[in-house]
Parts: sequence; C-alpha cells; structure tokens
Amino acid sequence: MTMVPLSVLDVVPVRRGSTASEALKETMALARHVEALGYRRYWFAEHHGMEGIASSVPAILVGQVAAATKSMRVGSGGVMLPNHAPLAVAEQFGTLEALFPGRIDLGIGRAPGSDPETARALRRAPTLSADDFPEQLDEIFSYFRGESGIRATPGSGYEPPVWLLGSSDYSAHLAGHLGLPFAFAHHFSQENTLPALRLYRETFRPSAALQKPYAMVATMVIAADTDEKALRLALPCALAFLRIRQGRRGPYPSCEDAEQYAWTPIERLFAEEWLKKNVVGGPAAVREQMNALLRATAADELMVLCTAPEPSARQHTYTLLRELYPL
Repeated sequence: MTMVPLSVLDVVPVRRGSTASEALKETMALARHVEALGYRRYWFAEHHGMEGIASSVPAILVGQVAAATKSMRVGSGGVMLPNHAPLAVAEQFGTLEALFPGRIDLGIGRAPGSDPETARALRRAPTLSADDFPEQLDEIFSYFRGESGIRATPGSGYEPPVWLLGSSDYSAHLAGHLGLPFAFAHHFSQENTLPALRLYRETFRPSAALQKPYAMVATMVIAADTDEKALRLALPCALAFLRIRQGRRGPYPSCEDAEQYAWTPIERLFAEEWLKKNVVGGPAAVREQMNALLRATAADELMVLCTAPEPSARQHTYTLLRELYPL
C-alpha cells in the first residue's frame, strides 16, 4: 500500500532521572532527525500540570524547532483555545509566520489539556468554557484578516494555515462547516475516529482555505526491530496513560518502572487494551497495522506520536517507519 505523508506529534516526554531541559534538547535532536527523513510537519501538543510532559507552551517550541530546521512545517497540535486570549494566539502565530514564511501551522483545540484545577488557573476569565470555542475561533480569524477594530501585530498577511483538532464529533462538524483541515486524535479516542471522519467529510463546505476535505489522523506508534522489543518499549507508555487516567502525576515511566510496577488485574487489562489499540511491533506488524489504519480511515496524512522512554528508541521508530514507507 502506498503511504500518505507522514508527520510527527511531540509531547516532549520527561523520563524518570531526566530533566525538562534534557527533554527539550532531545526534542530538538528528534526534529532534525525526522526532517532529514522527509517527514512533512512537526507539531507540539499543549499539556499542563504533568511532570512527565514538557510541552506546555507550543508557540515557543514551534519557534525553536522552526529555527533549528530548514524546510519542515512546524506547528501546534494544538493550542488549547480556552486557555488563551485569541489576540495573543493571533499575534504569536502571526509573528511565527513572519519569521518562517510558509512553514507554520496553527492547530487549535477546544479542550483544556489539563486537569480541572490547572484548567481553572489557566482560564483568562472564569465564565469562559469550551462552549465559547466558535466565537473565540472567529475572533482569531478577525485579527489575522484585519477585520477587527483592534490591530493584531504583525497584522494581516501573516495568517498560517489553521487546523481544527478533535477527538469527538464537535470539532469534526465545525471543521467541515468552516472548510478547514481536520486532525483527529486517534491515539486516545479510537472509538470515535471513524464517526468523526465521516461527519467531517459529509459536512465539508469548500472555503478559501480548502476546496476539498483534508483529514489527518494522529496515532501512537512504537516500532522496534522485533515485536518483543516494541512491547517492552510500549509498556511504559501504557503505564503513563494509566496514570493520567488515575490523576497520578510523575515523571514519564521507564521500561524498568513498567516491568517492576505491581499491576492490578484491572490495570493489566487496561494495558493490554491500550497495546491492542495502538500501533506496536516489529516492522512486519507495524506495516500491517498502519495499512489497516489507512484503509479504515482513508486519511490524507498520518501524524505519528512516539513516546518510548528513550530518545534513541523514538528516533528509531521514525526511522523504521520511513524505511517501511519510503518517500
């Protein structure tokens, strides 16, 4: 099967025994590595209040990676709009577009990207919620296009492509209605993937930004030289997701942490289900699972998240994928 373009989603994992500074250096090295492999874009998710994830400020990370690379598109996957003033988002990403013309993407989501307490601390107004998302989005466009009474600097003419992100029908419907590209978070909402993509395509209306639907699917991939090695690398990822579900904070677990963890029967079942739902394995297994995902979703692009604990393992995953699906 011919593979669609491949891109990268990064959450900047901070593994046990490491620091945020070291994790950020690893991200810079990974960005240069995947650009050399021909990946199309490199996005950062916005997460807050998590000791094991250092991607709390996508705009800064986007600028740093864009400056360290030459041609790869760089963007947010995404900016969680309820946490930000629309004017600030427009000015940050307008400035990035002015600095790196034609290389910046602005992916926007409506979730807080954090726990309720942290979300309250981030809110610029106590009455704002995800329900205000369409109005906030319109406000961003008004600044980019010079249609507001308030001037956004650097002003009109510096509007990067805007994507809507989602894990449910809501953003899928809105993206279709507005004629925007849509990125679906398959890595944590597999049961909603196909219904959301179907709704997006059914409701799509051509716009100045896009004449036909363009859907990108984000998926977790842990690839290694053998199935056994991949499973060992993936178990800490399952443990990290389990801890998030349980509201437990801490560094990103290592392989040793996962192997020594006293899994309860219910937790073990969670891990087994997580492993089944994500792309994990050696080259043959990964090819089979990636092809199945592409057939099921008819995605125009696949965005790969790899949170294997060691940076060398993350780089190797992206290398193996490119070897399986050459440019």
